[in-house]
Amino acid sequence: MRRVTVAAMIGATALLAAACSSSSSTSASSGTTAAASTSSGGSAPVTVRLGFLTNITHASALVGLKEGFFTKALGSAGTLKPTDFSTGTEETTALLAGQLDAAYVGPNPAINAWQKSSGSAIKIISGAATGGASVVVSKGITSAAQLKGKTLATPSLGNTQDVALRYWLKQNGVTTTTTGGGDAFIKPTTPNSAAVLEFKSGQVAGGSEPAPYDIEMVADGGKVLLSEPGVTTILVVTQSFLSAHPAIVADLVKAQIQANDFIKSNTTAAEADANAELATYTAKPLKASLVAAAFKEITFTDDPDASSLTTDASQAVSLGLLKPVNLSGIFDLGPLNTALAAAGESQVSS
Repeated sequence: MRRVTVAAMIGATALLAAACSSSSSTSASSGTTAAASTSSGGSAPVTVRLGFLTNITHASALVGLKEGFFTKALGSAGTLKPTDFSTGTEETTALLAGQLDAAYVGPNPAINAWQKSSGSAIKIISGAATGGASVVVSKGITSAAQLKGKTLATPSLGNTQDVALRYWLKQNGVTTTTTGGGDAFIKPTTPNSAAVLEFKSGQVAGGSEPAPYDIEMVADGGKVLLSEPGVTTILVVTQSFLSAHPAIVADLVKAQIQANDFIKSNTTAAEADANAELATYTAKPLKASLVAAAFKEITFTDDPDASSLTTDASQAVSLGLLKPVNLSGIFDLGPLNTALAAAGESQVSS
């Protein structure tokens, strides 16, 4: 199942305000700021505004921050300014508004930004994670048909998990609408932790959520009705930043690879890193067992699975959430493949 979003530009003014609100916090961990000095070519030091979500599916970013991989890769060339967001919809708005230079997002926000800017806003430069999202429902529900008349939570209208749920319901004869109508009622709920609380209190019958929130819902008495495969997180940069600072972009990709390598070779330490970094933004660490379960759901990979985007787009189009879009040129995997080759790892295809 592939998923796409167009919600980032629905209610652009409100979403921009949300993005600004969400972006108010920056990392307090020790590995977030590189020494500022003159970058190559004698220009002023570069500030890299990096966005990410407070999900375990974004552990590549969290581990990269906690372990200082971004700082070390940038060296004296610039300063990293990380900003957390609740949804990829908000990140897309920030990217299009020129408030971010790079961001860890789902494939859906990337496609939306590409379409809304007529292919001029962003480039996908690396993968980060696949899997790690599920449709969780009350234990008595065993089929899509039983969701008729029920309310289900998703992070935001048209985001990765929202489209995944809507498409699956449509394939099983259950209608939804963008305004919360249809056979099953989809309720965008942010932050994701609010969906967990609403499920626990019985306000919703379930939801389509990324890790660790899907696992929390299971712990609160739910069951997984559908595990959502496919790309969950990718790394994008704005085309203006890529053009102006190609060496900095190469540094970001290098740090991304190092973060995923660390996750694979030091999983227990990576889980602790992700949890600790997450707590700097949410003010509360997760149970270690919850983080470990979330990591088991996710495959951390630098391959963005380029071939999947066409499927993602077609599913969103079928739901009326996206106009047909030409994705030719959305990838720039040159820096990634150069860094992978230098690390002795297999290159990926666009």
